[in-house]
Amino acid sequence: MATTKRDYYEVLGVARGVSEEELKRAFRKLARQYHPDVNKSPEAESRFKEIGEAYDVLSDPEKRRIYDQFGHAGLNSQGYGGFQGFEGFGSFADIFEQFDSFFGGAARAGSRRGPQRGADLRYDLEISFEEAAFGTEKTLDIPRQETCETCHGSGAAPNTQPQTCPQCNGTGEVRRVQQSVFGQFVNVTACSRCQGEGKIITTPCPECRGQGRVRKMRKLTVKIPAGVDNGQQIRLSGEGESGPKGGPPGNLYVVLEVRPHRIFKREGSDVFLELPISFAQAALGDEIEVPTIDGSEMLVVPGGTQTGKTFRLREKGIPHLRGMGRGDQYVTVRVSTPTQLSSRERQLFEELAKLEEHQIKPQERGFFDRVKDSLGI
Repeated sequence: MATTKRDYYEVLGVARGVSEEELKRAFRKLARQYHPDVNKSPEAESRFKEIGEAYDVLSDPEKRRIYDQFGHAGLNSQGYGGFQGFEGFGSFADIFEQFDSFFGGAARAGSRRGPQRGADLRYDLEISFEEAAFGTEKTLDIPRQETCETCHGSGAAPNTQPQTCPQCNGTGEVRRVQQSVFGQFVNVTACSRCQGEGKIITTPCPECRGQGRVRKMRKLTVKIPAGVDNGQQIRLSGEGESGPKGGPPGNLYVVLEVRPHRIFKREGSDVFLELPISFAQAALGDEIEVPTIDGSEMLVVPGGTQTGKTFRLREKGIPHLRGMGRGDQYVTVRVSTPTQLSSRERQLFEELAKLEEHQIKPQERGFFDRVKDSLGI
């Protein structure tokens, strides 16, 4: 009597859209749990075989595609049915050793062959508050790896060519057949003699010593747009390090550090300023010269202004980055108490104090009078 196979995703306890990494974790967990060396229950062997069969299919992109579309019948029609089992394994660790050897080694083999993209570079650039507000242009000295002009990136001396590696015959890979829980696999590793290149440089370039790249200092000009802020970065495409074996260069990222201003504070595109004024200016009102990032502006402070009052100067803030218009400037006035008085100033304040006492109504008692009453003084 034929038995119905369980759904492979159900066997491994994963969803159909599972990633390769999640699939691998689920398999490892179940394989450890049901391996016959560890689990002595009667059903462990058949469960372990079922787990291995499910992973054998779902970890292979082509088999998984067929299974997702046609199920078990599709695999059988393509000759993918059945599973080799786990005969021949000596210990519980063998399965994971061979698992890593196949999936890790195969992925690494040949990974260094061919052109590779160069590394990205980062340059931290300090600019002033005003440069961030209005933009500027800076010249940078960038140390980076560049393709050797003598050998054009080959690493071989002029008029010579790299030779085919005799150990791997130019493939950059060494293959060996290996028996595992998944059946028979070909284990692929990078050639140890040519380091996966497939070529051996017998006469290295004297300029780069066979590396194909040399370190140079380059001057680059970067335009900083108006409105940038602290921590923002500017990407210069293709200005990173040249790629090995003639590969494309990486990018240069200029990360901006804006120095704090002595009197201005910034929030987004708005600028904030605290402005000290005198008692007389606050009480009588005045027209005051106020600093802005564009220069001085006149601000009318009406009579009776209290400390902490904030005034708004429209369009006197930071230009919007990649947009039209500007932010605003907010001016908060702080009434300044004098610490040293001339004799004439003291006389005038005493006269003012007497005048204020004269205006106080009898029923209005001061704070200190109420304190004295509470203490019985």
